[in-house]
Amino acid sequence: MMSSSTAGSNPPQKSFGVTSAISHAGPKPRDLELTKRLEEALIPYGVFESEDELQQRMIVLAKLNELVKEWIVEVSIKKKMPENVAKTVGGKIFTFGSFILGVHTKGADTLLVAPHHIDRADFFSSFYDLLKNHPDVRELRAVENAFVPVIKLIFCDIEVDLLFARLASPEIPDNLDLLDENLLKNLDPKCVRSLNGCRVTDEILRQVPNIESFRLTLNAVKLWAKKHGVYSNVLGFLGGVSWAMLVARTCQLYPNAAASTLLQKFFLVFSRWEWPNPVLLKNIPTPSENKLGFKNWDPRTNPGDRYHLMPIITPAYPQQNSTFNVSMSTRKIMCDEFFIGLKNTEDVISGKANWDRLFTPPNFFHKYRHYIVLSASSNTEEEHLEWIGLVESKVRLLISYLENNEYIKLAHVNPKSYGPLDSEGEKHVTRWFIGLMFEKLENVNINLTYEIQMFKNKVHAQAVKIMMFKEGMVTEAKHVRRYCK
Repeated sequence: MMSSSTAGSNPPQKSFGVTSAISHAGPKPRDLELTKRLEEALIPYGVFESEDELQQRMIVLAKLNELVKEWIVEVSIKKKMPENVAKTVGGKIFTFGSFILGVHTKGADTLLVAPHHIDRADFFSSFYDLLKNHPDVRELRAVENAFVPVIKLIFCDIEVDLLFARLASPEIPDNLDLLDENLLKNLDPKCVRSLNGCRVTDEILRQVPNIESFRLTLNAVKLWAKKHGVYSNVLGFLGGVSWAMLVARTCQLYPNAAASTLLQKFFLVFSRWEWPNPVLLKNIPTPSENKLGFKNWDPRTNPGDRYHLMPIITPAYPQQNSTFNVSMSTRKIMCDEFFIGLKNTEDVISGKANWDRLFTPPNFFHKYRHYIVLSASSNTEEEHLEWIGLVESKVRLLISYLENNEYIKLAHVNPKSYGPLDSEGEKHVTRWFIGLMFEKLENVNINLTYEIQMFKNKVHAQAVKIMMFKEGMVTEAKHVRRYCK
């Protein structure tokens, strides 16, 4: 899992990224030893997928792919296509995200690519019904109104997020190359966003000089981010692809470094990064180079892009900011964690600590004196899956309302959610905790009723609008104070 590249009088190396490398130095024996220890330290956390687990995942994805092909044939025939033609139009499942990046995860990000006569309405109706009646499917829910529409499910005990894209082509060959920009012609924005899940993952791997070192470093960064509560795109932190792009940029700046060095440089680079300067893996096309006319992230031409707080720009066309949800609070929390991570990695490299220190989680419930306890409850397990998905997707709105309160300095949501208390038995309830840091003011009675009620109204209105709301779906939020001895 480590690079054996060494520095020397070699021919000029291929350049990666939008600037030249900071250092082309290769690893020293001490770096390789630290990389070996890093890999060993990661093993107990289960970040590496075993051969058996990989084979099981491949079997499950193949089974899902066959299900997709059968469904496309069935829908094609129902749309008056001759059966012999319907069996040749193709359609397939692509995987992307952590699985392709080589980072172990319990789930699978997948994309169903269909020919032009199969549309999104078919996906969310007949294919959803097919999954609903399948014996190997559980915890099925459709999120049709999301920015990137998705069906979420557990298939043969593997969590699957399934996106959909309909191409303009009448057939989908098995050797389809999704990086071909011509595929985007005449597609609607939702299909383009769905396709970009795969396209971005593939492009990230093309932009790093050493994939092996990249993967080991990314495994470590993802574990650190989860342990330190800064891994969640929906709650305003960074998701897997954003963390991957930060690691990829570090690899570009230190193309021959071992993973142990890359991990320390990761914290060094981003503890000093001057946000909102964007992180780019490749240059953004100029307007004259944008032949297909899709909107790229570009503050020079799009005024709204100038207000993004922590832009990390995807490398596949059309290039977008993957961190749109980041708030002032979540950026401050992540920047603080970068500094702590730098100190911890420097201590490891100097021999003052071992790698486990980096992955030791802080105690969120000792960090603040004030918290908001946000609860979402409903009547049935099936309704609760939908309800908590909606509530969680809106938590960042509550954070923004709290940030706008003149007395609140920081609002820190813990990405970990909690189920019912023992005393609540079989009740369907999920809770999130938000730590609050107030401005230092004396004799001020802070009332958060307005912010909380505004959030509850927003969630309820959205549930009604998308026809999700059921009797018994309730959100509650309470301001509590930690008892200090």
